Formats: sequence, C-alpha cells, structure tokens
Amino acid sequence: MPPISAPQRPSTSTARRGRSWHRTAGKPVRWWLVALVIVIAAHRWIPDTRWLMVHMVTLGLITTSIMVWSQHFTEALLHHKLPDSGRPRQIVRIYGVTVGTALLIVGMLAGWWWLAVAAATVIGVMLTWHGLALLAQSRTALPARFGLTVRWYATAAFFLPVGAVFGTILARDLSATWHSRLLLAHQAVNVLGFVGLTVCATLLTLWPTILRTRMRDDAVRLSRIALPLMAAGSLLAAVFAVLGTAPLTAAALLLYAAGAATVGWLMLRTGMQRRPEGYMGWSVASGIAWLVMTTVLAAWLVLTRGVETSVAQSLTIPFVAGFLVQTLFGAMSYILPSTMGGGPATVRASLATMNRAGVYRVTVANLCIALFALPAGVLPSWVRALVSIVGAVVLAAFIPLMISSAKAAIAARRRAVAERAAGTAPTDRTGATAAESSRRGMGTAPQFLAGVLTVLLAIAAGIAVAPQSAGFSLTGSNSSSAEGTGETTEVRMHAQQDMRFDPSEIRVPQGNRLVIHLTNGATSGRLDPGASATVDVGVITDRLEGWCSVIGHRSMGMTVDVIPVDAQGQEVTATGTDGAHGSHGHAEHTGTDPAQAADLNAAPGEGFTTRSPELAPASNETVHRMTLDVQEVAREVAPGVTQDVWTYNGQYMGPTLRGKVGDTFEITLTNGGTMGHSVDFHAGDISPDQAMRTIAPGESLVYRFTALRSGIWLYHCSTMPMSSHVAAGMFGAVIIDPPNLPSVDREYLLVQSETYLAAPSPDQPGLPEGVNAVVDPEKIAAKQPSFTMFNGHATQYMHDPLTARPGERVRIWVLAAGPSQGLSFHVVGGQFDTVYTEGAYQLSPDGPGNPGGTGGAQALDLAPAQGGFVELDFPEPGTYTFVNHSFAEAERGARGLIRVQE
Repeated sequence: MPPISAPQRPSTSTARRGRSWHRTAGKPVRWWLVALVIVIAAHRWIPDTRWLMVHMVTLGLITTSIMVWSQHFTEALLHHKLPDSGRPRQIVRIYGVTVGTALLIVGMLAGWWWLAVAAATVIGVMLTWHGLALLAQSRTALPARFGLTVRWYATAAFFLPVGAVFGTILARDLSATWHSRLLLAHQAVNVLGFVGLTVCATLLTLWPTILRTRMRDDAVRLSRIALPLMAAGSLLAAVFAVLGTAPLTAAALLLYAAGAATVGWLMLRTGMQRRPEGYMGWSVASGIAWLVMTTVLAAWLVLTRGVETSVAQSLTIPFVAGFLVQTLFGAMSYILPSTMGGGPATVRASLATMNRAGVYRVTVANLCIALFALPAGVLPSWVRALVSIVGAVVLAAFIPLMISSAKAAIAARRRAVAERAAGTAPTDRTGATAAESSRRGMGTAPQFLAGVLTVLLAIAAGIAVAPQSAGFSLTGSNSSSAEGTGETTEVRMHAQQDMRFDPSEIRVPQGNRLVIHLTNGATSGRLDPGASATVDVGVITDRLEGWCSVIGHRSMGMTVDVIPVDAQGQEVTATGTDGAHGSHGHAEHTGTDPAQAADLNAAPGEGFTTRSPELAPASNETVHRMTLDVQEVAREVAPGVTQDVWTYNGQYMGPTLRGKVGDTFEITLTNGGTMGHSVDFHAGDISPDQAMRTIAPGESLVYRFTALRSGIWLYHCSTMPMSSHVAAGMFGAVIIDPPNLPSVDREYLLVQSETYLAAPSPDQPGLPEGVNAVVDPEKIAAKQPSFTMFNGHATQYMHDPLTARPGERVRIWVLAAGPSQGLSFHVVGGQFDTVYTEGAYQLSPDGPGNPGGTGGAQALDLAPAQGGFVELDFPEPGTYTFVNHSFAEAERGARGLIRVQE
C-alpha cells in the first residue's frame, strides 16, 4: 500500500504550505529534544531530575508529538485536509500544551501548587480541544475505512485531562499510601490510556506502511477488539488503584495487556508477510513488546506487593525508554522523511540516513534497557552505569541522524531542481529503500552481532573498573596453587540481614580445596542483594578467619572460621594462623590514626571551600522536594587529612532542609554508591519499613513525610552499622520552625559530628597506604574520635569565622549528629538569653520561668541526636570563640570563631 503520509499528490503551493505548517507545529518537539539532552547532561546539578526527565519525555516530547502526528494522520486517513483557516487553532493547541508543560515543570519544582494547577488546566483544555477538533473533522469528512482510528485519537485525547487531575492532586500533601495509589492511577490513564491508545491506533495503518506491505484483511476487526480492551483496562486500573484494590487493579492491567498483545499479534502476522528491516520497523516492534511485557509485570507487582508500593516508579525505565522513546523514535524515523516530501528519490535518501546502523542501534538499545531495568543488585553498579551510558548514547543518536536526514532531503531536492532546470531527467542516486540501504552496508546479522558485542564490552568494562564489585574474596596463606589432596569441598554460604554469615564455621578436610558459593541476603554491600559469587579459597592447610569487608561489618560479628579437620573430623593443630578478608564491599581498615599528624592550628588545605553556616529563612512553600544522591568521594576533614567518605550530594554532612509545621517533604534518595545505603528522617512520623529501607546501588526510593512538630531534627543513613555510615558523612539537619518564631538579624547552623579514622591498609586494592583515611569501626567502638567537627571540617571556622555586628540579634541552631558524642555548646564571652531545646523553650527573656527577664544560660547541653538553638547579642566588638565545652572534643576540632565588628 502507498505511504499514508502522502495519499494524494498535492499542488506545489499546497505542499509548500503543508511543509510550512508541519515545521511550525514540529518546532516544540525539537525544543523538547534539545532541552532533554541538556537536562540529561546536567542532571547532577538539577533538582528532581528523575521526575523532570520523565515529564519532559511524556508531557513535552510525547504529548506534543501526538498532537502533531495525530492531526497529520487524521488528514491522511480521512483524505480531508484541515483548511488553512484551521491551522492557527492547531498551532495554538500545540504551543498551549508546550507552554503549559513548561509552567507545570516550574510550578512543581518551585512548589507553587497554584501554578501547577493552572498549568495542568491549560494542558487539559488544550487536549480536550484537540480531541473535539478531530471529532469535528471526522464528521465533516466522507465516510472512510479508517475513521475508527480517528475516533480513537479523539478518545485518547480525553484521557489526558483525567490524568492531569491525578497529577495535580499528587502535587499536594498526601500520605504515602494515597500518593502511591494516585501515582499508579495517573500513569495508567496517561501512559497506558492516552499514549498507548494513540500509538496502537496509529500502528493499524502505519505498521504495514513501514514494512511496505499490504494491511491484513482482519486488521480493522482485531483493532475493534484490541482498542476497547485497552481503554477499559486503563480506566479500570486507575479506578481500582485509587480504591486500593490490588487484585482488581492487576486484573484490569492484564485486560489492558490482552488488548496490547492483540495489537502485537496483528503486527507479528503482518511482519510475517514482510519482516522488518532497519531501524524504523524493529524500533516500533520493540516498543510494543515492551508495552505488553511491562504491563504484565506491573500486574504481577501490584498483585504481589499491593498498590501502595512504588510499582509505577520501579517500571519507569521499561515504560519510558522501552516503550515510549523507542516507539516515538522509530515512528518519527519513518514519518519525518515522508512528510518532508521532494519526490521518491528525496524521501529514500532521507530514509536511508535515518536508518544508518539501524539494527545495531535497536539491538544495543534494547539490551541496555533490559539490563538496566533488572532489579538493582543483579548487576554490579559500574556495569549498570556503563550500560545506561551506552544505551542513552545509542538512543540519542536519533537527534544527529534527524538533522542529517533533513540535510540529505534538502540536498536531494536541490539536486532534482537543478537537473530539471538543466533539462535532464532527475536521477535517483540512492536507488534503494532504507532497508535496501541497510543491506548494502553491514547486513542485519552482522549489525545484530555487533550490537551484542558492544553491550558485552560495556559489561566487561564495568567489571574491569571494579573487579571486587562481585566481591567475597578470601586471601591468606592458602594459594590456589598449593599442593593438597586434589579434592574439593564446596559450601553454600548466605550473608544474612542480621550481620551474620550462615554458616559462620566451615570445617574442611585438611588439604582439600575450598570453594564457597556466597549469596547476599543482606542489602548493604557490593555483592548486590540476592546476587551470588563463587570464591575459590584455595587449598586449606591451616585455620583461617574470613570477614565481611564492608566497613564496620566485621566488628558487628560478620565473620567466618575455616577449620581444617582430619579424617575423624577432629580439628588439625594449625602451624600458623592467617587472616582472610572479603565479602561484598570495602576492606576493613585498621592502622595508624591520620589525626596524629594533623595540625589543628593550620588553615584548611588549598582548594577547600568553607561550608557556609548561614541559614536562610524558611520559604513559603508547603511542599519541599529534594534529591539526595549518594556519592562515595574523598573530602578534606582536617588540614592535611582527606577521608574516603559516603555522602548525600557529595558533601560531608548533607544539605539542610527547612520548613514549617504542616509542610510536606518529598525526598528522592538515589544510590550512586557501590554499596547499600538508606536515610532516616527524625522529622518524619512514619513507618520505617519501606521509607527507611536500604537500597542497593542504582536503586532509588521516594521518602515522604509531613512535619507535625517543630525543632531541629537529625537525618542520617540507617544502614547497619549506622555508626560507620554517620562517621563517614551521611547525616544532615531538618529545621522545622516553631510557630511565631521571631525574626533575628543573623541565623547560623552548626552541626557537630565526629569521625574515627585509620590509614587504609596497604593491601587494599586501589587504595595505597597514605592516600585517604577511612573510618575505623574499632575506634568507634572504643569511643576514640580522631576529629570532632562542626559542619564537616575541624578548623574551617577558626580561619573563616562567623560574623556579626555589636547589638545584632544572633540565633545559632545546634545539632549533635554523633554518631556517639554529645556536646555542651558555649560561646566564650557570650551569654544566652534564649535557649530552645528539643522542641521547647527552656529559657526566654519574657518566659514564665524567667522573672524580670534576668535569667541567662552559659551552655546548650545536647545528647547525640538532640538539637536546639540559642540566641544572644554581642555588646561590643571582638573575636568570640564557640566551643564544645567538653574540652577534649574542642581540642579535636569542635571550635570556631565569631568575629564581631562595626
């Protein structure tokens, strides 16, 4: 059948006007593509990037494309062009959705609910208008075989306003349960309903056109079955998700999957007439396959986990990258060259450009999406990172190829004009379709194999970067080449959640080789949860001790004894004892304390930036969103001492959050580290089961809570051992203002913490002794801090003081983050007339317990995890020292200066 994008040959002027309207309507699509690439490149410095990128794809790129191309296909299928008088209204609708989406993004990121509501209303109105316009056009056209498709375009358009209502409600303060229910309903209506129905209705005619074959006789009949099933499944899934009925929600999703599978079956049977060749066909086919598989998986997750869990978020990658992006890019790779016109030769030249390395790109993209979509823990973190990069690059190749395709079309059109002007017949220099162009280059099978090889190389590179990421490796005196009995003892071992190995004792006939098959049942190490590794310990001649090499796990009892025995099972007297270390993480470090060589009178090192203690007032937002990205980096903690730290957003001590009673906080935790991490917000009154769970590398979770009580609250990593994670930098403060908190001239935040350091072991792979200090769990247990610091550095405020003017009112918020030490906060030469501790005023100038307002305080006494604030003013200029009045801690770094001057 002929391409549906060109049902009849228009006049030159009409074709030119049509191309002009297409270019104008298509500009927002290009804008969103460019913006998306920028956001992906700069995502680490942009808040809420996961939400932002998903909505840039779905609302920006996909929705705008649907509005452009559903109008185009409506005209082609009905053989009824929209009159030029109707084009401005079409452009208004498309640009209205673009502006509405941009405003929605601003409103959501800024926490301006009123703007989010207004923007969602604009989007809903524009899509409703779009659907009504398509219905009006179908009524004015002559009866057409594919009028069914146009009616489903309109029906799908009416789905999005419903989803917009759900999305607007999601911007409000909701419990975790209702947030999960509405998020699932939102995605069921928008992704499965609006996008899924539009795509599947389009493929009724587009799919055989891409394959250049005739449509099957039963296509319309099957579509009349499939599309209603999909519509009903989408709406019912949304309704039952809101009601919280997991079995019925799962059944509705399976109903939708049955409809989508019917479309897939129709595509498969059409493809048997002429199989897909090149990028367009395989990309579209892959997208529909992902739609069916992901919907079935969603039904299974809902049935097994319930609708209150993060089902929608866990399937973001296969839905967005697998289905939406691949279907869009595949369809546009065919549609764009066809609509640019210029004659068959020009279209073929443009199609050939879009199809470059088509099978290779599809192979790499789908393998990378499949690997990245696996549950975190199946792949080592470096493998996941490299796979995601390779997949993103291959998908992004669509953009330069689209530009090259346009240039090829322009060049072919100019060449044809020149040849006609010269009086010669135009020549077709391509002489081939896109598929034929692919065959003339690298064939389908070589491209497929090259794609598989590329992904395998990415996996190998990830393993090469961090060969210990599968990590339980025992080392000791037993060499694998040592002589023995020639027999092998194999043992299955599990790393348990309770910080134990099972079994914790292994008895091996002396001289046998020991092979351990380790499965990680915990969630805290480099061997991801549920993953396994095989460890060849070697020939056992003497007793060995092994331990989990994640910092702190050995001290918590995560050890294993390997005991050689004789033929009667009795322990063989050892000739020497060798230690072994291993498991799923970093090596346990013991050694000299780098603090012994530190000069706590010296200034911070070159390149160190003092962390500003100044505290901004609470904003007027009622919903606060922040992404905490776990990063494992090196940071200076004292002059000349750099520590390998575990951080939120790259800082030793995470970012500070501030709000008011009744505000909602939505925190997205992403684990970019090499082991499991978590977060516990003391400011939230919430069940810890889900929100505070440890997530493996590459995973993320959303932690939502409403601040019900005022005070300064600690947040920290709650992965065991918590002491090591806090000492490594994973803590921060949340300030919830007491009602009617008076304004002051200056406001500061000081968070005390301590760290316990040792030099890295010289045998630690990749960490030669003396490079970066590491946390020492033995010093934590002995309560022997190396440094006690304010805001993550031992001397920063001795050399970059806090400032004030005489007579100014100064409020200093103080928090004892620990992990183990409290503090007695004192300002030398200052007196506090206001003391607020753990949610209550202990002293205030006009308080009932302070007759005459003459009472004062000299210290704010805080136990670990407690906080408060003090207020004072300085009557005269000078340099005042603030300290932990437990002087041993002050001498370890818990001190700083306040410079008061006119």
